[in-house]
This record gives sequence, structure tokens and C-alpha cells, in this order.
Amino acid sequence: MRYPETLDELIEYFKLLPGIGRRGAERMALAMLEWDENRLRNFGSVISALPDTVGNCPECGAIAPKGECCEICSDLRRDDSLLCVVENMTQLAAVEKGNYFRGRYLVLGGRISPLDGEDGSSLNIPLLQKKAAAPEVREVILALSSDVEGRATAAFLAELLQDLPVKITRPALGLPAGANLSYADGATIAAAFSGRTDI
Repeated sequence: MRYPETLDELIEYFKLLPGIGRRGAERMALAMLEWDENRLRNFGSVISALPDTVGNCPECGAIAPKGECCEICSDLRRDDSLLCVVENMTQLAAVEKGNYFRGRYLVLGGRISPLDGEDGSSLNIPLLQKKAAAPEVREVILALSSDVEGRATAAFLAELLQDLPVKITRPALGLPAGANLSYADGATIAAAFSGRTDI
């Protein structure tokens, strides 16, 4: 069955979301047709406002209100001597769920992946170098995924930072090899951070 062009376009956009296939996208789009007109218009307004209202924290690269620091960078109770490097916001949220780490973050915005054409040039590496060189930073924790790309990125960053007077570590216990940090539960994250190892 062919749907109206606008509905087909909506389904294609939903398919771009992680974990959503054609059938899931179709179900979501059809469910939205059951909403009343005001809810649909409000939903569209929220989506169209995203580029104007949501941006990246200038201090760490995390998601924040556009032009402002995120709530973690604004929190004066955080430990400035610890800098945790993650690939994306999903990983930052996973680490925060562990309720163990109380330092600062640097969101890389991805990882090195030659097969996907990502050579690191679009990553927040200059910001990382600046943050890691700050006199108050004692330790940089490379909390990247333990798959091939994550390990390659961690090795690249460890080499890049090796001349700085900081300890470079990575989370250890509890994270299975080849797993994505984004999907670990809070207890596993806490165990990994308490048992981190030198790189």
C-alpha cells in the first residue's frame, strides 16, 4: 500500500533513528496520525526549534542549551582534576548513571574509524588537548568503547597526550570486550571506573 508522500517522508526520517527499521518507523508514523492537530503541530514546533535552542557546551562538547555551558560544567562541586573522555552523549549519560564519577567530561563527538571515513579531524581533539593540559588536571580517563574503533581511538589519544604531566587511564572491571559503553548498566560502570587501569 502506498502512503501519501508526506507520510512516506516521515517514515524515512524515523528510519534514520538508531534501532528503528521500516516496520517500527511505519508504526510510529501511523500512531502519530491518531494525535489531534494541536499535538502534531506542537511536535513539529519542538523539532524545528532544536537547531535554535540546543547546541554543544563550549567547555566539554556535551549537549547544552545553545550558547551555554552544560549543567556538569556549571557544577562547582565536580572534581576538576579528573577528565573523562567519551565518544558521545549516550556514553556520558551511561557514566553518569553509575553515580561514581564526579569529575569533568570531554565529549569527542565520535571516534576514529577509517572504514567510515572518520580520521579524527572532525573530533574535539583540540579541545581535549587544551583541557588535558590545564594545570588542575591530574588524570585523563579514556572511557571509550572497547570495540576495534574505540581501542584505536584510545591508543591514538594516549599517544597524543603522552607528553603531558597527567596519568592516562581507562575503565577496567566489568566492561566486556567488544561491548559498547553506552549499553552498560550503572553498577557495571561504577565497577569499571573504580578499577580503571593505566594505558
